Amino acid sequence: MYVAGQGAPLLLIHSVNAASSAAEVRPLHEHYARSRTVFSIDLPGFGLSERSDRPYTPRLMTDAIHAVAEQIRLRCGNAAIDALAVSLSCEFLARAATEKPGDYRSLALVSPTGFSGTQSRRGPPGSTLAMPWLLKALRGPGWGAALFRGLTRPGVVRFFLRKTWGAKKIDEWLWQQAVLTAREPGAEHAPLHFLSGGLFSRDIHNVYDQLTAPVWMSHGTRGDFTDYRGKTRIQERANWHFSVYPTGAMPHFEIPERFCQDYDQFLALPPAVR
Repeated sequence: MYVAGQGAPLLLIHSVNAASSAAEVRPLHEHYARSRTVFSIDLPGFGLSERSDRPYTPRLMTDAIHAVAEQIRLRCGNAAIDALAVSLSCEFLARAATEKPGDYRSLALVSPTGFSGTQSRRGPPGSTLAMPWLLKALRGPGWGAALFRGLTRPGVVRFFLRKTWGAKKIDEWLWQQAVLTAREPGAEHAPLHFLSGGLFSRDIHNVYDQLTAPVWMSHGTRGDFTDYRGKTRIQERANWHFSVYPTGAMPHFEIPERFCQDYDQFLALPPAVR
């Protein structure tokens, strides 16, 4: 966990992909450390966290967020937390907030998953989209790590970041960090669970519906992550607020000033409005 600054607590959670780490929220960490106590974490299996060969599930990720929230509230005088997550980690943060709503003052969901297409994901509580047969194939006897190394070659990492950005120009520092973190021992374990669906919640629409905290959802209009047709399910809810940007899936890298201004405006709304 990376901690900086003083003031009200702000928790930042990176996305999930083959080379994820807290580097994905660095612009926000550095900006808000001027006025907040900022906590940026590496989820289990990513960054500098433990990367053992174990089941990686939404439950594991949600419990990790619970553990961090407990540490934050102990450090910050039991203050409720403003929390921001990116992409698939929005599902983990949302679940944490439904299970312990008193921990959170507000939620910011950047390019969240669970809103593409029109198909409903209202499976049994705690169910996932895991495909055990695919995980077994991906791990394969003796070649799972080799497959992962192929997926995380520098050129391949650049290719996927360009798809995330929806442009050839990407953040070069983030690319360097992604290449480095993918070389950590055991780096393949969590991503292979991700690729086989095991980190996606089959019941996520039920989870989103249960959120009572103020929610700010933002996303871009460029790249591979622009299908938010499912947003209509929650668009009329009073506690949800929305921003759309002419960017890729990480607007906080491309237009950090505008992004932070919009986030600050959301945080400043009176409780009755937020």
